[in-house]
Amino acid sequence: MKREIIKSDKVPAPMAHYCQGVVAGDTVYAAGQIASDYKTGIPPEAKQDAAFPFYGSDIQRQTRYLLENLRATFEAAGSTLADVVKSQVFMTDLNEFYYFDQVWREFFPSPPPRTTVQVGGLLVPGCKVEIDLTGVKSNVKRTIITSDKVPAPMAHYCQGVVAGDTVYAAGQIASDYKTGIPPEAKQDPAFPFYGSDIQRQARYVLTNLQATLQAGGCDLSDVVKSQVFMTDLNEFYYFDQVWREFFPSPPPRTTLQVGGLLVPGCKVEIDLTAVKRGVKREVITSAKVPAPMAHYCQGVVAGDTVYAAGQIASDYKTGIPPEAKQDPAFPFYGSDIQRQARYVLTNLQATLQAGGCDLSDVVKSQVFMTDLNEFYYFDQVWREFFPSPPPRTTVQVGGLLVPGCKVEIDLTAVRK
Repeated sequence: MKREIIKSDKVPAPMAHYCQGVVAGDTVYAAGQIASDYKTGIPPEAKQDAAFPFYGSDIQRQTRYLLENLRATFEAAGSTLADVVKSQVFMTDLNEFYYFDQVWREFFPSPPPRTTVQVGGLLVPGCKVEIDLTGVKSNVKRTIITSDKVPAPMAHYCQGVVAGDTVYAAGQIASDYKTGIPPEAKQDPAFPFYGSDIQRQARYVLTNLQATLQAGGCDLSDVVKSQVFMTDLNEFYYFDQVWREFFPSPPPRTTLQVGGLLVPGCKVEIDLTAVKRGVKREVITSAKVPAPMAHYCQGVVAGDTVYAAGQIASDYKTGIPPEAKQDPAFPFYGSDIQRQARYVLTNLQATLQAGGCDLSDVVKSQVFMTDLNEFYYFDQVWREFFPSPPPRTTVQVGGLLVPGCKVEIDLTAVRK
C-alpha cells in the first residue's frame, strides 16, 4: 500500500522521535497533538492572557491551538477536519470537558465518533489535552451511523462512521445520558450477591456497541481492534468474563487504567473498530510472542491493514520476565523502562512479521506509560526500532494489567 509522510511547516516540529502523520492508501493517521511549540513549552497563544483574566480560558485556548495544528496536518495530507472518522481525546481534568467541547463544536460542525478519557499526564507540563485523529481522503464514501437502539450522545460526537470498508465506533460508556447510569447497568440492591456493577456496565456497553455496528452493516464478530479504558483494573477479571460472552473469537485488545470517564460512576469505556463482512481477515498467531492470558488475540490482518494488540512486558507466566528487568548484579547498566520497551517492541516486531509486514510499516502508534518521567529513556529505545518514526500519541495512564509493567504500546501497520 502506498504511504506518504505528512510534513507541514505550519505545525511545530516534534521534539521527540515521531512524525506529524502518515497517509496510507486512503487513510490519514495523524500524531497526537498537544498545545506546545516544543520551544517555550506552552506558547502565549495557547494560554489565557494574564492581562485579561475574564476572557477565554486555558483549556479553550489549548484546544483551539492544537486543533488548528491538526487542521494544518490534514491539509498537508490533502484532506480536512471534515474528513476525520475517528477521534480520541485524552484530558488531564474532565471537569474542563464542557469548555473543551465548546471549541470542538467550532472545528467539527458535523462531528466524528469520539472517545474521551482522563489521563494522568501529558508530555509537556501544563498541557491539558491531547487529541488523536484518524481521517480519510475527501473522495472516500462515508456514512454516519445512527441507531435508535443506542443512547443519543450528550456531547458533540456521533455514534460511528462507515468509511470505505471500515466501521469506526465512538467509545461507549454505561450511560443513557438521561439518568446517568441506568438501572440495567447497575447491580440490583435487592440482590447484592448476583452480578456486579462492572459486569452489568460491560454488558450494557457491549450491547450498545453491537447495535451501533449492526447499524453500520457489520457485527461484533467483525471487530479488528479494541481498546478498553477502565477506572479500576482490580475489576478486570470480572469484566473479561463478560467480554468472552460477546467475543467467542476475540479481537486484539489494549487495556488501560485511566483517571476518569465522562459520567461519574462509569467504570469502563470501550472503543471498537470493525470492517465490513466481505473484507478478508486473518488472525495473527506468532510462537515468538507470549500467548495472551486474557481473552484477546495477538493481532488481525484485515485487507492490507495489520492491527496488533497492545503489548506489555510480560510473559504471562512469571509476570515480568528477567530479560525485561534490570539485572540487580549490574545496577549501573540499563534500566527497567528501557528493557521493558525493548522487550515489548521485539514482540510487536514478531507479531507484525507474522502478519506479513514489519515495524517499518507502522502507520499509527500509541504509547501508554505509567510514569512520563521515564519517557526520555523510553524514547532512546524507540529510536533503535524506528529509524523513520511513525506518528505517535503518548500519555500517562494509571496502570497496566501486570503489576510493575511501565509501558503498553499499541501499533497499526499496513502491508507494502
